[in-house]
Amino acid sequence: MNNPLLNEQHHLIRKSVRDFAEREIKPLAKELDDKQSFSVELTKKMGEMGLFGMIVSPEYGGQGFDYISYIIAVEELARIDSSQAATIAAGNSLGINPIFYYGSEEQKKKYLPILCTGQKLWGFGLTEPNAGSDSRNTKTNAYLEEGEWVINGSKIFITNASTEITWGSIIQVISRERDGEKEFSTIIVENGTPGFTARTMHNKMMWRASNTAELYFDNCKVPESNVLGLQGHGSKIMLGTLDCGRLSIAAMGLGLAQGAFELALKYSQERVQFGKPICKQQVISFKLTDMALKIELARNLLYKACWLKDNDLPFAKEAAMSKLYCSEIAKEVADEAVQIHGGYGLMKDYDVERFYRDQRLLQIGEGTSEIQRLVISRYIGC
Repeated sequence: MNNPLLNEQHHLIRKSVRDFAEREIKPLAKELDDKQSFSVELTKKMGEMGLFGMIVSPEYGGQGFDYISYIIAVEELARIDSSQAATIAAGNSLGINPIFYYGSEEQKKKYLPILCTGQKLWGFGLTEPNAGSDSRNTKTNAYLEEGEWVINGSKIFITNASTEITWGSIIQVISRERDGEKEFSTIIVENGTPGFTARTMHNKMMWRASNTAELYFDNCKVPESNVLGLQGHGSKIMLGTLDCGRLSIAAMGLGLAQGAFELALKYSQERVQFGKPICKQQVISFKLTDMALKIELARNLLYKACWLKDNDLPFAKEAAMSKLYCSEIAKEVADEAVQIHGGYGLMKDYDVERFYRDQRLLQIGEGTSEIQRLVISRYIGC
């Protein structure tokens, strides 16, 4: 894949992750989706591949790669199965990275080496039943009492938060309120803490082999030292985490679009109508051409955003643009891929049906497409 931003390391990572995804994940993807089953075995295998903690420095157990390397890995997983890509994307962008970027030295040394192996997972609790895009409407609160945070509230739609290998979650809480102004902090809560319950959510339309949980806090007490970063800096940590997370969601959209395109192209080369493969019919060939064009544009935009981040340049606008565009083209490409398959595209026996379902979350998770447009509008001076 020719791109001026990629080097030999990037090509090697793409090849190794693609080979792994096709060999280990593809044979299991349909069964795991049907059974709504999170695979601990696959997660640990991805850990053995070094896919957790890819950007974390080696002193904490990570790989020390750049962000483009990580994004390529997510892209290649999503090309085969969005559920496994979601486990890696959330495990890194929302679980490991906040600890790496904002944690104390003690927190980094305690959590990162194990999390980087994939033997344990971490959640990021932001969304609540009545606080999605409006994150400042958070109701979960915490107050200090005799050196401990006492937490009450709930979170919903939290990835990786209730598996058998989940270690805990980082949650955003109201830590102080003065004159109607809320002060937010982020706090580490380990699974098994009294007063903390994590429940798996089932019957999802998409990412059915990814773990999604509800979190409940009932006078849950953790040490004061469990605050991540500085008290009162929760909004800053949350926004910084989401900027990076948007890149991984964009990578999922890009990878899904690539996978759906390849499925449609292969089917169109094999399906014969009116005496020739349907890819030779102009109406189908033009659909495939437009799909390839959109994927190329999406990849260039996403890689540019990652290059900006890797070079310590402002990237938040480009991250929002990438997340928006990659999510939207995933929808368009998956839809056209089903159309090219015709009636077969509606059957679960064909992978494209799963791709069509999996893309739907991308315009909602980590900031809806509407919120991305709002973010971008502010950057362009509106």
